[in-house]
Amino acid sequence: MSDPVFASANRGAQLTEHNRRFYDGLWSQSRLIAPERFNTWPLVQQLAAQAPRRLEIAPGMRPRLPLADTVFVDLSQPAIAALRAQGAQATLGLVTAIPCADACFDFVCAFDIVEHVEDDRQALRELARVAAPGAALLLSVPLHPTHWNAFDEFVGHRRRYVPAEFAALLRESGFAVERSAVYGMQPKSSWLLDLGAWYLTHKRERAMWWYNRVLPIGVRFQKKLELVDGLIADDNVDEILLVCRKQAG
Repeated sequence: MSDPVFASANRGAQLTEHNRRFYDGLWSQSRLIAPERFNTWPLVQQLAAQAPRRLEIAPGMRPRLPLADTVFVDLSQPAIAALRAQGAQATLGLVTAIPCADACFDFVCAFDIVEHVEDDRQALRELARVAAPGAALLLSVPLHPTHWNAFDEFVGHRRRYVPAEFAALLRESGFAVERSAVYGMQPKSSWLLDLGAWYLTHKRERAMWWYNRVLPIGVRFQKKLELVDGLIADDNVDEILLVCRKQAG
């Protein structure tokens, strides 16, 4: 009889290695885009103004928090090197084992990360551990298991979330959802995602050429975030951005 704990740990190690290989390859051929370029910047500025101790997990080459005075943790060495080259404080690490002390940050950011790990409860526990009481948590996740597609598989997603179930996981970890917004590209057709995955697999140099030139242009046309109180639970929303607060006790 197999040991379920061992099996889960083995799956987690395999998924981590898949993510490491994928993002090492992606970020080694990418250009760092400054946080000010993203539609999250006005919200980040608002939250950062009252949060001198800041942490962003797995920013890759797309950091959302200010490069100065923020600690960055990522599993990809190319991303770490690029962040350090810009003067940022960056170190190797995983969201399931954050190399930081307890309750040492006032603002924690984790975009598109907890869906990548086998043990998402451990990831959320770690985010809660390093967050001080009252700290803000800004994170995004893909929604609705029925929306699963080839691109999820390709980029190393482990799951998509049912909105109410993810909110319950956050509460279990000590976070309360304050606001949320529709986030990401919200693709209307799966064939474009399938095509992108095919090009990254079979025509990687061409795909990266377009990625590095088209994405910075696309960033200019991002829609303004429309935050609402509480949790958006619309079945048509593909990805969600959440503003949460670490509860005392």
